[in-house]
Amino acid sequence: MSDLGSTQRVLVSYIDKSREFYLARGHANPYRWATREDTPFASLVKPLSESRVALVTTASRTSEDWRAREVYAAPTQPAPEALHTNHLSWHKEATHTRDVESFLPIRRLEEYVTDGRIGSLSPRFYGVKTDFSQRQTIDEYAPAVLDLCHADAVDAVLLVAL
Repeated sequence: MSDLGSTQRVLVSYIDKSREFYLARGHANPYRWATREDTPFASLVKPLSESRVALVTTASRTSEDWRAREVYAAPTQPAPEALHTNHLSWHKEATHTRDVESFLPIRRLEEYVTDGRIGSLSPRFYGVKTDFSQRQTIDEYAPAVLDLCHADAVDAVLLVAL
């Protein structure tokens, strides 16, 4: 890689890199992106200013949790000071994840509640394992998050994946 100044950007094709990654790991076919034509985005039933919003992260609570394949829920109060992210794929030389608010913006959403932009923040945030398995994501993780959202009377979800 060339030594570029800090003012220059290098664009990386995530799709091409993912395909190369899968082929290099010995998979017979390159990665196929998930499509869910039967599951469109939905409009909110009520205004955002009256809606309860939840956060979903791919970060883990502890360094031991990251291997777990279950969805978890944790209280939004007090907001966590740290979450485990080293197992995730992000450019660890160019940036860091010490600022939890950058990928789990609980305090910012609390400001939005105070300002009346959103109705309320869910009492819990949810964690989902980053997984290459579309089947597990669709059949296991998504329904588990949906169950948690129903339990917490959530109207809208913000996914902040690393």
